[in-house]
Amino acid sequence: MKNAKPIEKDILKKHLLDYKAVRSNAVTRHALVSTPISSVVNTQDNAVETDFKFSLEIKTMEVTDQKASGRCWIFAATNVLREIIAKKLNMAQFELSQSYIAFYDKLEKVNFELEAIIDLIDKDYDDRTLTHILANTIGDGGQWDMFVNVVKKYGVVPKNAMIETFQSSNTKILNQLIDVELKKFAAKAKDLFNESGMETVRKFKEELLGKIFDLLVSSYGLPVESFDFEYTDKDGAYHLEEGFTPLSFFEKYVGSEIDEYVSLINAPTKDKPFGKTYTIDYLGNVVGGKDVVHLNVTMDRMIELILKQLKDGHIVWFGSDVSFYSNREGGSWDDTSFDFVTPFGLDFKGNKGDALDYRISAMNHAMCITGVNLKDGVPTKWKIENSWGAERAKKGYYIMSDSWFREYTYQAVIKKEYLKKEELEEYLNEPIHLKPWDPMGSLAD
Repeated sequence: MKNAKPIEKDILKKHLLDYKAVRSNAVTRHALVSTPISSVVNTQDNAVETDFKFSLEIKTMEVTDQKASGRCWIFAATNVLREIIAKKLNMAQFELSQSYIAFYDKLEKVNFELEAIIDLIDKDYDDRTLTHILANTIGDGGQWDMFVNVVKKYGVVPKNAMIETFQSSNTKILNQLIDVELKKFAAKAKDLFNESGMETVRKFKEELLGKIFDLLVSSYGLPVESFDFEYTDKDGAYHLEEGFTPLSFFEKYVGSEIDEYVSLINAPTKDKPFGKTYTIDYLGNVVGGKDVVHLNVTMDRMIELILKQLKDGHIVWFGSDVSFYSNREGGSWDDTSFDFVTPFGLDFKGNKGDALDYRISAMNHAMCITGVNLKDGVPTKWKIENSWGAERAKKGYYIMSDSWFREYTYQAVIKKEYLKKEELEEYLNEPIHLKPWDPMGSLAD
């Protein structure tokens, strides 16, 4: 930095004098001694908008709990599927095993990452693509299309067929252990390749994959191979269906319906024209599975399609950035309920495209939209089914103001039937490839 300018002490003295001259700064300073910033800037000026009433509301089941894991995308997706299944079987409450899906997702991710490392084995250790992959080797997060890949290959099972374990609900150490092994593989595989060729690398890969499979079985439990399905319907009648495999259960109660959903994104950046389809290189879980594909649309169009789906009684899987303007315990995301400008002259708000390009914001959490409040046909707030347990918010359900929704929602999964012909045709076209580190390749966790 040839022309970098240091901080001058005389300037700091002037800043301090100016700060002391504003009496309200002392009030803010005193409040921040023992109070979180979010509490100091929280305002009740728009409290009426967070009233838990909605003009359009889909009756859904009790919320789920991902606990200390980053499986929100799996929980949100299984919430979509359980509504489909429960409607067919007239059930009041039902839950699919998120642990079963997470087990195979983790195994497939390991294989995907190992294959990516092998694909780049001739690259230097500081190659940007390789370093990106090594910085994001394994985790709990995912995308809708990654969920589709797992369930179409391995099926689904009811919650009681493969229950939670401590490790499935608390994945930090497990992920760290796998992360280190994958990075060690990258280092050793390069040496093996240079010394003995690809055949030795492949053998080493299969040995490591076998060890990680054993680790996952020990952590998640034996993967389900067959089970009997028993349930009680809303009328109190008992039912028993015997001899399911995870795939046969999936095919009977979901099947091709999973293929009726497509991923829409709102990425108002210069490099991603609206109306085009995109995929991200080296992003995925199941080798040979469906690519992660997004159709980029305006926010108005995304909201229009979400409303159509809600009005037909179908909840919506969506992804947003929940890092900003969050009242997690109270149960809301509302940018109008937090005033950072008055005490600090600063704010999180800005241009959404710039927020993506300059890594201010990106999708990091998936949930389900189950309701909306409309005034003259225009949304004012949204009802959200989260997966953080029933102890928070309104028995685990949250509110989003529409202004927050527009600013921080980046993805929604919509049924094909609501798309225009040209939108569906574009979605089915060969997608434009984005670089591995593109912000639209971020994972929900």
